Amino acid sequence: MKGLKGFDIVIKVTTGIIALAALIASYFVFDTPSTSGRGKVLFIVAIIFTLLFVAESILFRGRMEKEVLKLAAHNSKTERESLLHFPAPVIIIDDRAVIIWYNKRFGSQVYTEGEAYGLSILDIVDMDMAKVFSAEGELVCLKNRFYQTRGIHTEGSGDLSMIYFNDNTEFVELEYEHRQSHKNVIIISVDNYEDLMAGARESDKAHALVRIEQLIEEFTEGTTAFYKKVSSDKFYVIMEDRHLRPIVENRFKILEMARQIRVDERQNLTLSIGVGAHAENLAESEYYARQALDMCLGRGGDQAAVRKDNNGYEFFGGISKGVEKSTKVRTRMVAKSMLDLMQQAEKILVMGHRFSDLDAVGAAVGMCSAARKMGKESYVVVNREQSLAKLLISYLDENDINNYFITPADGIEKMNENTMLVVVDTHNPDLVESKEVLARAQTIVVIDHHRMMVKSIDNAVMFYQEPTASSACEMVAELIEYFGISSKIPSPVAEAMLSGIMLDTKDFVMKTGVRTFEAAAFLRKLGADTVNVKKLFANSIETYQHKSQIINNAQIYRKCAIACADEIFDNIRVAASQAADDLLGIVGVNASFVLYEMGGIVNISGRSMGAFNVQIVMEALGGGGHLTMAATQIKTDLNTAGHMLKDAIDDYIRNNS
Repeated sequence: MKGLKGFDIVIKVTTGIIALAALIASYFVFDTPSTSGRGKVLFIVAIIFTLLFVAESILFRGRMEKEVLKLAAHNSKTERESLLHFPAPVIIIDDRAVIIWYNKRFGSQVYTEGEAYGLSILDIVDMDMAKVFSAEGELVCLKNRFYQTRGIHTEGSGDLSMIYFNDNTEFVELEYEHRQSHKNVIIISVDNYEDLMAGARESDKAHALVRIEQLIEEFTEGTTAFYKKVSSDKFYVIMEDRHLRPIVENRFKILEMARQIRVDERQNLTLSIGVGAHAENLAESEYYARQALDMCLGRGGDQAAVRKDNNGYEFFGGISKGVEKSTKVRTRMVAKSMLDLMQQAEKILVMGHRFSDLDAVGAAVGMCSAARKMGKESYVVVNREQSLAKLLISYLDENDINNYFITPADGIEKMNENTMLVVVDTHNPDLVESKEVLARAQTIVVIDHHRMMVKSIDNAVMFYQEPTASSACEMVAELIEYFGISSKIPSPVAEAMLSGIMLDTKDFVMKTGVRTFEAAAFLRKLGADTVNVKKLFANSIETYQHKSQIINNAQIYRKCAIACADEIFDNIRVAASQAADDLLGIVGVNASFVLYEMGGIVNISGRSMGAFNVQIVMEALGGGGHLTMAATQIKTDLNTAGHMLKDAIDDYIRNNS
C-alpha cells in the first residue's frame, strides 16, 4: 500500500509539471506573430495534458482508494480471525474496564455464564489493573483456575485496551505442592535430662522414657513425618511444611503435654524444640534447627523456636522457670579457658550494659579485681553519670586505693590488638556501655545470666551464658572461686558482687537456687559485710516520694498492675524499677509494669513472681530480659505505649492460657 501511494505521487507530479510547462510555453509562442501556428499547437497539447492530469487524478485516486480499502479490510479480517481463534482467552476493554469484545476461549473457559459484552471485567474477576498492565502482569483466580493476566494499550484505537489470560493452573498447583512438601528438620531435646534422671528408680526412668517416646509418636501421628532417636534425650524429626504449619498454629501443644510427665514424683519433664524452617535443603535445615535449639536452651528451655525468613525466631512456650544445674563442671571448664585468655592478654577491660545497675557494676568490678590480682592492667568501663549504681561506684572509690573505673572515651584509647574485653550482664550489642569499645575489641568474652535474645554478640571467642543463674555476680563469683585467687579479692569488691546478687534476687527471694546461696556464702567468706551491702540500696527521700506517687497511679488490668509516672525526675529509673517490685505485693497481682517517658522514648519495666513471663511480653514490644524481670523501650507516647502493653498482655494470656 505504501508503494502504490508513492507511485501515485510520482505520476501526479510528472503530469502536472508537463501540463504547466505546456501552458506557459503556449502563451509565449501563441503571442508571437511569426509563431502563432506553432503556439496554437502547443496550446492544444497543453490543454490535452491538463485534461489527462485531471482524469488521471480522478481515476487513479479511486483505484488507489479501492486498493487501500481492500487491503485494510483484508488486514482487519486477519486480525479479527487471529484474535478470535487466539489460543488464550482475550478481551478488549474501554477506559472504564467494560468489555466491548472477547474471543471464543474467553467465553468458553473464563466467563461461561452468558454474554460478557457490557460487563466490567472487575465484576467478573478481582484484579489490580495497575499490575495487569505492568511488565510482570498479575496472577488471578477464577473458578478454581489461575490465570496470568497481562494488558496492552492498543495504538490508534482511542482508550481501548487488550487483556489476555494465560492459564497457569498446573504450574501454580505444582508450585503449591512443592512448598507443601518442603522438608524441615526438627530437633527435640529433653531439658536437663541427666539431673532429671539422677537418683530416680529404674522403673521410674523406664516409665519416663516410654512416655517420652509415646509423646514423639503422637507428635508425628497423622503426618508423613518420621523421627529418629539419636540419644537418650534427643530426637530428630523430618516433617513436611503441610504438617508443620498446623503444629505452629496450635503453638506446639507437645510442650504442654510434656509438662504432665513426672519423674519419680519430684519434678515435671520439659522439652526444648528447635525447628529449622525456610532452608534450601536438609543440611541447612538441620543447621538452623540446632541454632534454634541453642536459642531455646539459652532462654531456659521448655519452649520451641522456629526460624523466620528474616533470620529471626518465633518462640512458643517458655512459661516454666529454668531448672538450676547442680553440677559446676561447665563453670570449671569456662574458668580454665578464661584463665588462658587472660594470661595471653596485655590489658583487660570489663564493661556492662548502659544505665548499669548493681549487678552489672558488681560483676565488672569482680572480674577486674581478679584480672589485677593476676598482674594484668585492668579497668571497668562505665558512664558514671548514667549509672544507677553511683553509690557503689563512690563506695569503691572511697574504700580501695586503686581506681577501677574509666570512661568509655578512655576505654577506646586503651584498646589495642592485645586488649581483652569482658562483657558482663548483657549479650546484646545494642545495650553495652560503649558500642565503640565493643567494635574495636578483637578478643571478646561474654558472661551473662539473661535469657538468650535473637540479637547477640556473635564474634565472642567465649560465650558463657547461664539463664538459670540468679545474676551475673553469681557467675563471676563462681569463676573467681576456680581461678584460685579468691583469698586476694578485697572485701569491698566482695560486697559489690553480693549487692548485685541481692538486687537481682530481691534479697534472696526471686530466682534463688542452691548455687546462689553458695556464691553468697563464698563472698561472705571473702569479707563481705551485709550491713555495708544494705547501705548500697539506700535512696533519698525524694526518690521514695516519687516511687509512692508512681504506685498511687497503678491500675489493675487482667491481674497485672500497670502504673505510669506523671513527671520526670532524678533517679526515675531507680524509682520505676523499685515501684515495679513493690507492686507485686498487691493481692492477686501476677505481674507489674511501670511506664515513664524520657526524650520521646517510653521505658517500661516489668516484674513478676514467676507465674507470668514478663520476658515474652517485653519481647513482643522489642525488649527482653528474664521470666521475672524484663524491660523495653518504645519510641512513642505514654498513651500509645499503654495500649501496646495491654495488647501484648492480651496476646500472652491468649497464647498461654
